[in-house]
Amino acid sequence: MFDKKQALVFLSRHKIWLLALSALPLFEVVTAFGTAPDTLTNDIQQETVAYPVTLPQPLPNDSGNFDFWREERILRGDTLVSLLARLGVNPEEARAAAASQTGNTAIRFIDGRSVMARVTSEGRLLFLRYLLDEQKLFSIERAGDAFRASLSAVQPEPRVIMRSGEIRHSLFGATDTADVPDSIASQMAEIFSGDIDFHRDLRQGDHFSVVYETLYQGGNAIRTGRLLAAEFVNQGKAYQAIYFRDPNGHEGYYSPDGKSMKRAFLKSPLPFSRISSGFSMARYHPVLKEWRAHRGIDYAAPPGTPVRAVADATVSFSGRQGGYGNLVILKHQGSYSTAYGHLSRFAKGSRRGQRVQQGEVIGYVGSTGLATGPHLHYEFRVNNVQTNPLALKLPSTYPLEARYRAQFTATAAPLTDRLARLSGRNVAALD
Repeated sequence: MFDKKQALVFLSRHKIWLLALSALPLFEVVTAFGTAPDTLTNDIQQETVAYPVTLPQPLPNDSGNFDFWREERILRGDTLVSLLARLGVNPEEARAAAASQTGNTAIRFIDGRSVMARVTSEGRLLFLRYLLDEQKLFSIERAGDAFRASLSAVQPEPRVIMRSGEIRHSLFGATDTADVPDSIASQMAEIFSGDIDFHRDLRQGDHFSVVYETLYQGGNAIRTGRLLAAEFVNQGKAYQAIYFRDPNGHEGYYSPDGKSMKRAFLKSPLPFSRISSGFSMARYHPVLKEWRAHRGIDYAAPPGTPVRAVADATVSFSGRQGGYGNLVILKHQGSYSTAYGHLSRFAKGSRRGQRVQQGEVIGYVGSTGLATGPHLHYEFRVNNVQTNPLALKLPSTYPLEARYRAQFTATAAPLTDRLARLSGRNVAALD
């Protein structure tokens, strides 16, 4: 048995592991401390004991403070230095890591893909992983005070990950707390965007569960894969989505009863932003200094934020137009059209006459035209008349084809079971 001094030394040397365990998500490890019912605690004698304790020296490979894995999506024009900056790496480290690229390791980053890095809280880079394709992995590893870049052949191992969390302040705050990658959080928001307006509908206490794939190589995560299933409980109402790919290669997300989660129109052209000015017949214009109608929705967002088409369409106008500044107008099926103003620039596929798909980027947030700051002016038009999209009942899409129903049911059953187990743990934890 330990005496008191030995016990304190043991605890001090192992406190980092205790802290690490306490930081795990609640639904994965739940530890309870308590007393048996009717235990009398009033007369227990207490004694304060203090002993000097010498803490062990840091290990040679200690990363300093604490470290964590981060994931970032590659944006247009990104370099390794700009990527590392967004991953939290300090500038000196980022430049040194970039200089390690020589010869065949001077690879090109592809827009839309993701990069994972392990970074300390002090901004030191430990590892970087970038999957070029399904068989090639680009890596940067720390070697003392220098870095070594390499290319290697890989056969990634997919693993299914399950997470759940609760909204306290924001969606990304909750997903960060639950250790859910940003790419999965974005996929979840995109899938449920036809049912939930993530700008206005979120409430404290809403909760979510996700089941997704992560690709591993040599025990290390190298890329987050596809979201397989998700549940979001918003204001007491539960929404579920299951990924399904039919024999012809068509893929999408469906509710457990087979209805497509893809709506004819997204509720917003920006995944995450705030409404800075709503639809109104009388608003004081900040530039013109007069009262006039504001027949659209303004979304405040940083310059360069991608703007999405809310539905499949043909580009009917792309150019400069008066107070709108840089403007894109999309013609949808039937009597519907949408307009996107004050853009900083246009996307490649937003030329007049071109077809665009729902969710495709058509431009980027700016402040051109009559604008006091960067934001998107969005209009929803019916027969060319501006209408408040937040008050309009929009058409929905069609269910899964009947011939694939049995196959979908077989695919969905184990995934909905996982969601049920996650939700059960979440409820138990909250109680």
